[in-house]
Amino acid sequence: MRFTRARDLLAAGAVAAVLANLLLRLSYGDVPALPRPAGTTLLAFAIAEVVLGNMLRARIRHRPGTRPVQALTAAKAVVLAKASSLAGAITGGAWLGALGYVLPLRSQLPSAASDTAAAVIGAVCAGALVAAALWLEHCCRTPEGPDDSKPDDG
Repeated sequence: MRFTRARDLLAAGAVAAVLANLLLRLSYGDVPALPRPAGTTLLAFAIAEVVLGNMLRARIRHRPGTRPVQALTAAKAVVLAKASSLAGAITGGAWLGALGYVLPLRSQLPSAASDTAAAVIGAVCAGALVAAALWLEHCCRTPEGPDDSKPDDG
């Protein structure tokens, strides 16, 4: 399994941004106002993943008072991190696509001004989820010892 690449996340976010922007261009008048706290659920997931990452990091590095991590537990955490970073990139892209549409309209439409705030909150929370997921993935790496960096000669 490879670690998450930034270009994969940027590509997914860009596709979501374009699709969200096109969708709003076609039907903004029919869409209800975006609720301001809509993106905050992503922030709750981000906080949980940072806490999980810090706990796993301490256990993987065999800090005193911690139990060793089972390989399956670490693998599940990596899968969660990869899925969360992709979900955060897609939702962040969608929020940025919405922001790109409503930001120029905020002086003309009162609903666009409200939707601008919701899109900013959603984009920031999605960014926090991506960062937390990448942190969790980083925390699941095993530390390299002095013998791990050299291949065996025998």
